[in-house]
Amino acid sequence: MIIFTLASLGLVNAQPTANIPRIGIIAPGKSPQLDALRQGLRDFGYSEGQNLLIDYRYVEGRHDRIPELVAQLLDLKIDIIVPMGPLAPVVARIVKTIPVVFGTSSDPVEAGIVASLARPGGNTTGMTFFASVLAGKRVELLKEAVPAISRIGVLANPNHAGESVEFAETQAAANIMTLSVQRHTAQVSDDFAGAFSALIKQRANGLITFPDALMLAHRKEIAEFAAKRRLASLGGWSEFADAGGLMTYGPNLTNSFRRVAFYVDKILRGAKPADLPVEQPTKFELVINLKTAKQIGLTIPPNVLARADKVIK
Repeated sequence: MIIFTLASLGLVNAQPTANIPRIGIIAPGKSPQLDALRQGLRDFGYSEGQNLLIDYRYVEGRHDRIPELVAQLLDLKIDIIVPMGPLAPVVARIVKTIPVVFGTSSDPVEAGIVASLARPGGNTTGMTFFASVLAGKRVELLKEAVPAISRIGVLANPNHAGESVEFAETQAAANIMTLSVQRHTAQVSDDFAGAFSALIKQRANGLITFPDALMLAHRKEIAEFAAKRRLASLGGWSEFADAGGLMTYGPNLTNSFRRVAFYVDKILRGAKPADLPVEQPTKFELVINLKTAKQIGLTIPPNVLARADKVIK
């Protein structure tokens, strides 16, 4: 006779899951930003598998699978869905029955996923890393760091919500400083070769890369091209400088994704997404890569170097 005990069935001290909140995360792939989100949840007292269940789905470049992956998460009866980065607009347009909390570099208003930053409306809210005011500041910083710059190439993804506003701000700042600016676009990975060729034809001596997921994925390739052409390059997130870019100015992605957990916590405690304004980062960091400066034969002026939040030596 076989006797089954509670211990043998693994039921001793087992915690019932019926009342444990459950969230679904859909991400482009595993990344440090995902770790930051989990850390943010821990900061709010959530322990994965104990008082919070998390289900993950990764797109891994197969954007055609997003509706299928979202359906899988909804079938699990999750309480909140968290689309990360560029997936936010697509997921927000699909999911209308449960709260959607995003962390995205897109302009969520232009993307059509919230009515306004102050009053999102509907079932969607979160954190945006988009701030058009940064575009002009990046031109100023690049000119300060490299006074001899006269022709700036802008590398951008036209599918990124807010890109047209960023370029208009960049153009306006460049006009004030009598710099010429030319826009070069990449919508998919295969477009970078053509964009690099166009930059060479432009004879650009400065490069600004607008931050979005596509550019982030190709940051090393962009940095290597800029170094080879001795271009002074500036990106929007510190990850660009870590990959070999000369400078970056923008929000800290790790801190921003940790902040996404604030929205998850608020909603799990009863708040409605429509009542939670979309946040924009208020602290920006300047990162300078001195190894890259030396490689391209550039000396960063002391007054610029003194303002850096991080210096890579």
